[in-house]
Amino acid sequence: MKVVILNQYYAPDVASSGHLLFELAEKISDLGADTSVVTCRPSYGPPESWEECPRKETRNGVKTLRMNVTRFSKDNIVGRLVNIISFMVPLTLFHVLPKQKGKVFLYTTNPPFLGFVGGFISILFKHKYVVLLHDSYPEIAVWLGKIKAGGIIDRFWQWCNKIMYRRANQIIVLSEAAKDLVVNNYGPDPDRVHVIPNWADPADLTPKLKEESNFAKKYDLVEPFTVLYSGNLGLYYEFDMILKGAQQLLGENFRLVITGAGGGKDKIAQQIKERGLTNTLLLPYTPQEEFNDALNCCDALIVTIAKGIDGISFPSKLYTCLSVGRPIIAFSTPHSELRPIIEQNNIGAWFEISDSDGFVAYVRSLMQNPSEAKESGKRARDLLETKYTIEKSGQAYFDVLELANSE
Repeated sequence: MKVVILNQYYAPDVASSGHLLFELAEKISDLGADTSVVTCRPSYGPPESWEECPRKETRNGVKTLRMNVTRFSKDNIVGRLVNIISFMVPLTLFHVLPKQKGKVFLYTTNPPFLGFVGGFISILFKHKYVVLLHDSYPEIAVWLGKIKAGGIIDRFWQWCNKIMYRRANQIIVLSEAAKDLVVNNYGPDPDRVHVIPNWADPADLTPKLKEESNFAKKYDLVEPFTVLYSGNLGLYYEFDMILKGAQQLLGENFRLVITGAGGGKDKIAQQIKERGLTNTLLLPYTPQEEFNDALNCCDALIVTIAKGIDGISFPSKLYTCLSVGRPIIAFSTPHSELRPIIEQNNIGAWFEISDSDGFVAYVRSLMQNPSEAKESGKRARDLLETKYTIEKSGQAYFDVLELANSE
């Protein structure tokens, strides 16, 4: 089986989807697929995070081609569109259309209309492809107020989605809510829509004592009780209740650390200043080689997703948080699939969005009962090792790709 993975971001870029696909590519290659990746040079985070890497390389059986494309700021809509066009046009003309025979293509949603290439090519030629849905558009764009619900852009985008999903050989989503959205909105056969969760590598990300973390030492986090949010600071994550909680904890032996970048970072910085949060640090993305050390700088980790995002997106940072054996503090709506993962496995605490009081009470309980934090963290790590590994998810991906290849 020859598999081609297409995605705008790929390791060593800081985008989490790029690192997941890097691990997936190596896993399905290990399982026997002839695997190649077509992507871009690093461009996701701020320019200081862009690492130099070969344009072409073969590593652990995976052939990778990084295209030279524009790298304008993705926080500017015009620059982002130019980046996408400079990726998708040569991708289609030089790496998909002339090289289809005998291959199955895995289209991701980075950029969000990448799968349209597969849908429209399949009208003209025999083209085997699988769609991997990370974030669902135009739903996110409507939710953010970037486009009008029911407007011409929304309706055209949904029409293209119907072609993409209905003509796909198979579809992969991250949650049951995402499957419901795809089936109900776009009409593919439910039997062709497979729920496969994301994962983290338990060998790459490992627990260690906070006092052994260089990151904790550097920022004076060893002694105070520290809660960490690490990842995308995009507009569809909620931070207000966390900052309110930090304000209530001023004067106590507590630190809040937020690391990352995204469209919401300036607002967070403004709130930290206006609330006088001397117990809160806002830091840039952590370099990949320091990531494991940085995740271990804390006593608990935060995972949050905004109201209205269920089915549209799912926080893959959950799995990296599980890896370092810390309690998970999760915020979402009550019907989110995030809630049962936390509560049924007793790996931390779930709170409804805006529940800053519950957050503060839980932090104080962990501060008073360190053994409770330790046990919750151990269960979190055990959950990762038994359920959310590349071995389990990689095999599931391989099986779906084989289904597509056999059609």
